[in-house]
Amino acid sequence: MNTLPQAPRFITPLPGPNAAAIIARDGQVVSPSYTRGYPFVIARGEGSMVEDVDGNVFLDCAAGIAVNSTGHSHPAVVAAIVDQAGRYLHMSGTDFYYEPQVRLAEVLSSIVPMPGPSRSFFGNSGAEANEAAIKLARYHSKRPFLIAFMGSFHGRTLGALSLTASRAVQRKGFGPVTAPGVFHVPYPDVYRDGPGAVQSALDYLEDRTLVHLVSPDEVAAIVVEPIQGEGGYLVPPPEFLQGLRALADRYGILLLADEVQSGMGRTGRMFAIEHAGVQPDLITMAKGIASGMPLGVVTARAGVMDWTPGAHASTFGGNPVSCAAALATIELLQAQLVANAADVGGHLLDGLRHLQQKHAMIGDVRGKGLMIGVELVRDRTTKERATAERDRVVDEAFARGLLILGAGRNTLRLSPPLVLTRAQAEIAVDILDHAIGAVSASR
Repeated sequence: MNTLPQAPRFITPLPGPNAAAIIARDGQVVSPSYTRGYPFVIARGEGSMVEDVDGNVFLDCAAGIAVNSTGHSHPAVVAAIVDQAGRYLHMSGTDFYYEPQVRLAEVLSSIVPMPGPSRSFFGNSGAEANEAAIKLARYHSKRPFLIAFMGSFHGRTLGALSLTASRAVQRKGFGPVTAPGVFHVPYPDVYRDGPGAVQSALDYLEDRTLVHLVSPDEVAAIVVEPIQGEGGYLVPPPEFLQGLRALADRYGILLLADEVQSGMGRTGRMFAIEHAGVQPDLITMAKGIASGMPLGVVTARAGVMDWTPGAHASTFGGNPVSCAAALATIELLQAQLVANAADVGGHLLDGLRHLQQKHAMIGDVRGKGLMIGVELVRDRTTKERATAERDRVVDEAFARGLLILGAGRNTLRLSPPLVLTRAQAEIAVDILDHAIGAVSASR
């Protein structure tokens, strides 16, 4: 039974007095490294709706950065958490055994898009999953080097940051921040570079990087986001991932798919790489896998996960409560939410493409399922990036009751809970219509 309104509702100006007080306290004691955009302070959430500490209600199309896949506090997930918490909270899987972790590994082995049996290593976040994947790829292949993509985001811990090439601020002040042996190559941007972007990116990788910078027989893995997240929600044609798979096979290189943001049903398939019909050798997951509980996983072909006891471990990784939440989440995804993401995502895309015909500031609308990017430009002919305007649209949307985030330099990111309804998608489109209109009128 819904207890929150299913559309935005305002009681106070934003931020309200309670929110303003908490934000002031936060400014005194919490790390200033966090990138808070607008003054939203949550009190509770339900499905796709959230209420702040002053009673104002918002439609959430950010989902905790694509984390709350089953919506806020889904009853089945909450029940699984409460049941497991009543049994035991922790017994480190590094040194002991417990069935929730085994069951989750069995389920993951049955759903990941890779051939044959697989094994899973459990951590607490996407960055940890990618750290483990880096180590595993080097351990298994006995090769030192890695290839990643410009615009990519794989985490902020030092190993994962070696792969990340999203924004300079994420590296600034920490140098040297990268582990040695990572080479970055272009990721195809069809909107900006045209239909030849895929072949150009593949050629750059094979004919330049693997010729001039690193020998292919020393490359452990190619690490790729099947849909680039922080880089701007770029959706490459299937031929790009298919080309990477062929190239990796040609040189005996592992293909590592980072599905931290794009996985767990967000794109209308359980994993985004399935849209291209490609099978990776390793796949990393986090964000939506446990509906808000901390969990990161790298799953690899059993023959690839061949490291020995002590090679890698995590005290809290695969916590039994998080595993219980993940099992409930995956059950919900398989039963209805992956299909809902495809259906409502298509409806939302249609609405946004209609706005594209109305607003000259919208240069491109792209996405799969409920992973959608709206690129804003100052001029459609030159495709000049509307960076400042994008940030103002995010603020205007918040002022009207819609929570969204940016991605890349000038893209709006819509990554709502997978329980979003068609009616709520229409509300999001309507709010964006007014928010973009307000920013366009003020230019």
